[in-house]
Amino acid sequence: MATTEPTQPERQLADLRAELDALDARLLDVVRERIEVCVRIAHHKSAHGVPMMQPHRIGVVQERAARYGERHGVDQEFLRRLYDLIIEETCRVEDLVMGNRP
Repeated sequence: MATTEPTQPERQLADLRAELDALDARLLDVVRERIEVCVRIAHHKSAHGVPMMQPHRIGVVQERAARYGERHGVDQEFLRRLYDLIIEETCRVEDLVMGNRP
């Protein structure tokens, strides 16, 4: 049974997919690191009597993401939705760490 060698376009596509896979791995590592920092923040808030919810902080993070999108040509609505998910998860984790969830 003969195997065929991949064509140049197939090799290029495979290379691009490998590059994307590496970026995804880095992205997931950064998300995990972000959650770990949120856990440390939750411990700090608990230790110092700071409420979990800091509404002004959410606005700061969302505004920074919007400016990033504007500067780098990334759809701001996409970034808003992405940060809504990130912030929702952050709040969930902080609530768990701070014992605010049953």
